[in-house]
Amino acid sequence: MDRDETGEAAEEARQRLAAEAGDVEAMSVLGAMLLRRGDLDGAEPHLRAATAAGDRAAANNLGVLLHQRGYADEAAGWWRIAAVAGSAAAAHALGRHHRERGDEPAAEYWLRQSAEQGHVLGAYALADLLEHRGDSVAEQWMRAAAERGHREAAYRLARALDRQAVRAGEDGSDNGVGNGGGNGVGNGVGSSESLLDEAEQWYRQAAARGHRRAALHLGAILEKRGELKEAGRWYLTSAKDGEARAACALGFLLRDAGDTESAAVWWLRAAQDGDGNAANALGALHAERGETQTAERWYRAAMDAGDVNGAYNLGLLCAEQGRIAQAEQWYRRAAYAGHREAANALAILLLQGGDTTGAEPWFSKAAEAGSVDAAFNLGILHAGRGEERAALRWYERAAAAGHTEAALQVGIARLRDGDELAAERHLRCAAGAGSAEAAYRLATLLDARRPPEPAHELGESVHEKTECEEWYERAASQGHRRAQVRVGMLAAARGDVVEAARWYREAAEAGSRNGAFNLGLLLAREGSEPEAAVWWTRAADAGHGRSALRLALVYARRGELAEGQRWADRAVALGPAEVARRAARLRDALREELSA
Repeated sequence: MDRDETGEAAEEARQRLAAEAGDVEAMSVLGAMLLRRGDLDGAEPHLRAATAAGDRAAANNLGVLLHQRGYADEAAGWWRIAAVAGSAAAAHALGRHHRERGDEPAAEYWLRQSAEQGHVLGAYALADLLEHRGDSVAEQWMRAAAERGHREAAYRLARALDRQAVRAGEDGSDNGVGNGGGNGVGNGVGSSESLLDEAEQWYRQAAARGHRRAALHLGAILEKRGELKEAGRWYLTSAKDGEARAACALGFLLRDAGDTESAAVWWLRAAQDGDGNAANALGALHAERGETQTAERWYRAAMDAGDVNGAYNLGLLCAEQGRIAQAEQWYRRAAYAGHREAANALAILLLQGGDTTGAEPWFSKAAEAGSVDAAFNLGILHAGRGEERAALRWYERAAAAGHTEAALQVGIARLRDGDELAAERHLRCAAGAGSAEAAYRLATLLDARRPPEPAHELGESVHEKTECEEWYERAASQGHRRAQVRVGMLAAARGDVVEAARWYREAAEAGSRNGAFNLGLLLAREGSEPEAAVWWTRAADAGHGRSALRLALVYARRGELAEGQRWADRAVALGPAEVARRAARLRDALREELSA
């Protein structure tokens, strides 16, 4: 540092001697040195002397000096002299002067003069002016400035390409976005992917030059692509430079990697800089830890930062604590601000309170804003009123957006209408997404279509499982009781008694009457009638008529006629009709036997 200062002092002394000897170039250089140092009084006489001798660099610097003193019009006069003499820097300064005065035609003229001479600041300022006017040629000059190393131009060019890529993707276009610019970006050349690739290159160039927002966007691109390590490095660079959004994004990256403590540090930093998303993340973190007061404080901070999610999260927090009136207040605040999930939550809250009339408009508002859950809830609302067609419309809308239960409801409705192909399509969607009921209904649909299996002789290989059996098993493994019974029946038909008993027992223990009845049958055939009677008793107590009839027969064979008659009476009462007739005959026979 000392050596640099010494060298600069020596250079200044040398230039001063040359200037005093009448060297015009030395006057200009000395004036520029003093101007850079902030010595305006010392610089002005040297710059004026050099300017009078025809030095255009001195004329430009004299304009800069006068502009700093507040003499903008006099500065413009000297810039004009320098610009006419060919100074690109003076043309840039003069163009900026005219733009500040609102004279855009003059500004464009001088900025173009500067840009065409290769002046990077002139190219950027011209691009900025043209972009403000919506002129497509702006991108050409923004690119020129970026290629010459202007970091803000590189960033803005990347943003423009990013937006073009989004539009190309929305249009489904794969042939680029034409802009009439002749700059290699549009004119049917690049696809959405190639535009994004080029945007990434410019983000990278700007970020490498210290542009913190470019580093943020570069990190986001890399994170989306799964390159988390490099994304984290750019987020860190941007966050250290003071970009709150990068600090927030870095926090999420660390949280996903399992380092919640470090994540909290970055979220805190971002939240203190006014990032509402980070404040919400801190609120959620404290809520998970049971620190509800701290969570509420951060949710309020998010709300104060203008993040509507803060009000929604406050509503969720209050609802979990049973503070329903406050939950409604916060949901309503977020919903009025356009938060669709808050509108859905508010509608659910109103519906739970019996206010169907108040709930429906909020469901509608949320659904129209794109809430899939709200569309499904509207379907439930209309179905509850018996408005099946309206319910189906909302179910179909939710199903099209991937709502599993909505797809199930559409499948059921289509089955009811006799449209098996549409029903199968929707049931497959719901079953594939994990709905046990959809898997069971799909299995029954496929089961009804398949031809009956031929009887198997002893020693003959058992047939392979069909698709419907696989769906039954999927539903059964998810705890669907009817599917468990059906899988047990299919196993029994194959002669696999152990597998059948396992599924029957699982269904019976979950409360299935048919499961308990079939398990009893299986146990009785295997010689375990006492255990079978236990399961038949459980099923009969739950209202299963056939189980009651079986118990009546068991007790009759044992000679316990009164108990047999009691279960026969129960079977008559429970039905169905065929069981009731058989039970009545048995009861009458037992009564005669008892009275004999």
